[in-house]
Amino acid sequence: MQIKFVNSYNELSRIANENVMQLLEAKPDLLLCAATGNSPTGVYKMLAENYHNTPERFSKMRVIKLDEWGGIEPEEKGSCETYLQEHVLRPLQISGKRYIGFKSNPENPQEECNRISSFLAEEGPIDLCILGLGSNGHLALNEPAEFLQAQCHVTELSPSSLKHKMTSGMKQKPSYGLTLGMADILHSKNILILITGSGKSEMAQQLMRGKINSQLPASFLWLHPNTICLIDRESINL
Repeated sequence: MQIKFVNSYNELSRIANENVMQLLEAKPDLLLCAATGNSPTGVYKMLAENYHNTPERFSKMRVIKLDEWGGIEPEEKGSCETYLQEHVLRPLQISGKRYIGFKSNPENPQEECNRISSFLAEEGPIDLCILGLGSNGHLALNEPAEFLQAQCHVTELSPSSLKHKMTSGMKQKPSYGLTLGMADILHSKNILILITGSGKSEMAQQLMRGKINSQLPASFLWLHPNTICLIDRESINL
């Protein structure tokens, strides 16, 4: 993992945006795995500006959702689906044929995970996975645990994840999570992890130690040969 310190959130977003555009130039049908939350929002805003200038560059790009809160309606304001529709899918005009994501209220959550796994088996691997760092070190919704799961799975949400800003305004709180597994993420050709925001300092420091531990799922990124970790020095206070 290559760690790069930047001086501001804007610089973090700019560097990440440049990375996405370089990979998209090389592979027009890039399969982008998109995280949600505050960390990648600046990147997506810059991608939308790029689309406005050169929409043809995005005509073949594909998107897969990283994870989703389970047991809520997809139209819920804090759902990952709502976020991606607002910040990625509509701005970049990604059609339904070029997008796949977990449903937030499937009749059978495990079958929903199997559906995403089947897609990855046929259309993967992911070309670029954009990630954030959870306040407890989780990666996607792979929570700290005695062991981690390799493939898409239903997960029990930790107390800290249930306090995430995305869930704060929900009428009905999520009762579980749906997420890509660690192998799904680590099979990605390229990974960008964006670390920014107050409350991330302790986990960022633990991650930089380079010690791989299932209690810090993000530490497994040290095993990946093409991971870039961008750390916003301004907000992390490092």
